[in-house]
Amino acid sequence: MKQSIYFQRAESITIFIVSLYFYWQFDFSLLAFALVLFVFDVFMIGYLFNNKAGAYVYNLGHSLMLPPLILVAGYATNTRALIGFGLIWLAHIGLDRGLGYGLKLTSGFKNTHLGHIGKAK
Repeated sequence: MKQSIYFQRAESITIFIVSLYFYWQFDFSLLAFALVLFVFDVFMIGYLFNNKAGAYVYNLGHSLMLPPLILVAGYATNTRALIGFGLIWLAHIGLDRGLGYGLKLTSGFKNTHLGHIGKAK
């Protein structure tokens, strides 16, 4: 594995751990965390159409653009549900990337910015 990919995966695991820590510090339900953590995989739905749509929709849900905005909105409006949701979403992205499921390339689901998923052909 390339050194840069190793660092990206390590920082992603850090994002997962920090998100989980703050989720716990806010005294949110760990059961809710476990139940919602993989809901964000619904963003794979674009692959029902084609690789290009799949990559776009997946990357929209797995980039680090939206969760921080949700967190800021939750903090600004003092809405605990938004804060919890944002932390779970951030944790999901961190876990996915830490496991090597990076942002998708349009050439196929298994081709990511962190390299190829699975055994090389």
